[in-house]
Amino acid sequence: MSIADNLLAFTLAATLLTLTPGLDTALVLRTATVEGKQQALRAALGINAGCLLWGAAVAFGLGALIAVSELAYNLLKYCGAAYLAWLGLNMLLRPRRSLAPAETNGKPGGNWFLKGMLGNVLNPKVGIFYVSFLPQFIPQGQPLVPWTFGLVSIHVVLGLIWSLVLIGATQPLSGFLRREKVIRWMDRTTGVIFVLFAARLAFSKR
Repeated sequence: MSIADNLLAFTLAATLLTLTPGLDTALVLRTATVEGKQQALRAALGINAGCLLWGAAVAFGLGALIAVSELAYNLLKYCGAAYLAWLGLNMLLRPRRSLAPAETNGKPGGNWFLKGMLGNVLNPKVGIFYVSFLPQFIPQGQPLVPWTFGLVSIHVVLGLIWSLVLIGATQPLSGFLRREKVIRWMDRTTGVIFVLFAARLAFSKR
């Protein structure tokens, strides 16, 4: 395939991957609903910063190490599962009832950029995906590092666009979505999703 064909094929594949509901979608939707668009945007930026970090790891060889080393893979997998379980249990067992004034001014109970980034960085599936997926779209003879970062950048841009669509979709319903019962339901639902993802990650195989 030509360079243009490779880029088009990757963009289509990355678009399908981005639109597939998963942990990132749940995190952005929950944060937009409960804490507002600014915090949701921070979470989305963190998620995509995690993608860039994985892209760097793949470009410079760490992703390949995780792909071939059982110990490295399992260590990262269990750390990621523990982190997701911790996030999920906090939301499930201690759902919020309302938004305090400080929370609407960009000071919620946590750094959502960091949470979004760690959720991605501590998921070895992302690294394995990049290791196995990205090389298929790098034309033979082209430099690995620039192409890896270029493809990851396309994925990041698509992810940000999709996150903005999700965030924007919650705004017309913001009054309803900020009611006490809805906030508690959203926290508990997202908590369950996070715990399920943690269990899936912990018991997953290559």
